[in-house]
Amino acid sequence: MIVYTKQEIAEWQKQHPILKDIVDLKPVFWMNPNLKKVNETASLPITREDIEEAELLWQRFAPFLEHEFPETSETDGIIESPLRKLTNLQVEWFPAVDGEYYLKCDHELPVAGSIKARGGIYEVLQHAEKLAVEAGMVNKDDHYDVLSSERFKAFFSQYSIGVGSTGNLGLSIGIISAKLGFNVSVYMSIDAKQWKKDLLRAEGAKVIEYEGDFSEAITAGREQTNSDPNGYFVDDEDSKHLFLGYSVAALRLEKQLQQKNIPVDADHPLFVYLPCGVGGSPGGITFGLKQVFGDHVHCFFVEPTHSPSVLIGLATGEMDHVSVQDFGIDNRTEADGLAVGRPSRFATVISDQLVSGIYTLEDDELYRLLAMLADSEAIYLEPSATAGLAGPERIFPYIREHHIAMNHATHIAWATGGSFVPEKDMKMFYNKGKTLT
Repeated sequence: MIVYTKQEIAEWQKQHPILKDIVDLKPVFWMNPNLKKVNETASLPITREDIEEAELLWQRFAPFLEHEFPETSETDGIIESPLRKLTNLQVEWFPAVDGEYYLKCDHELPVAGSIKARGGIYEVLQHAEKLAVEAGMVNKDDHYDVLSSERFKAFFSQYSIGVGSTGNLGLSIGIISAKLGFNVSVYMSIDAKQWKKDLLRAEGAKVIEYEGDFSEAITAGREQTNSDPNGYFVDDEDSKHLFLGYSVAALRLEKQLQQKNIPVDADHPLFVYLPCGVGGSPGGITFGLKQVFGDHVHCFFVEPTHSPSVLIGLATGEMDHVSVQDFGIDNRTEADGLAVGRPSRFATVISDQLVSGIYTLEDDELYRLLAMLADSEAIYLEPSATAGLAGPERIFPYIREHHIAMNHATHIAWATGGSFVPEKDMKMFYNKGKTLT
């Protein structure tokens, strides 16, 4: 791992003045100077065709998911979330925002209750399919509810799966892996909430706790899992499959917008605000949205002031080679799902060409937004999932810079988790937010 000198870091701060405010833990807004038109992007490691293939895998597993998780029966085994209009929130708290404001409710995603149900569950499903096909136990034309049988559970029990997590990714991996029959271990950082650890153990996953942050947990998990000849590590720092699982959301959102008669074109721009940890889920969704809507969609990542890993990676151009700790930032935040010190190797290089910008928020602002949303819309999120709600008020410099007409704009804040939060914890989050509104 590269160790940077104080002189090198000082030189970066000289080249990129915004780094001084980042190091001082001030909320910032950064416009991406490397943003490309979709038809001008350099060669990327995945394509629109890969997204469509990923959607077919989801469809193949729908009978299994419907059988194992009855909560997916209304959608015939498809894991998807609603798109809700935030009329009251916009009127009460964001009256200066032009256009219409929506919430993509990934906190309501069945099975895992967070955005990680997209990437995490997809990666485990593709691994399970690969093993079963190679063993001659299934082919892709079969009805996949056969995977619920004891024969398949016994087969998968020969294999182990590991993942490093701050919380939500571990939940998705642990729940689906245990359901299939895998031996699954979740290596969790100090930021992970106790209720998430308890839920994982109740679902049959093994939880290994670390006193360090996400980077320590994922490094230990990778080493332990890869030492097993039958082990498979879900690598949040470098996973094409996680990325693809997230990217399918764009195809689903396209249909939802069509159903609501919401156009996306030059006169009707789409703005999407995505909470960001390691960068895989917002990066995957951004890639998918760019494939679907081209230059008419503008995607923004949101990070805590204490964990701006993707922002630092992109602003310096060092990508995953640099961490927040290199700049003396502690990576400690109440937004546990976003508490990541080093960005994804795979996702960051792609996001460098596609993300419009990044803004950062203090923890108190996350709690304030949580209480505002609860009071205005009766929707309850965990703190990290509220980060996108501030987006429409934070991107004015970008709108001015790009001369975008906003009269017919659509804003979507992506809610990443919250429905599984225990009531007593949610009450505590809400009460804290109320003291700040």
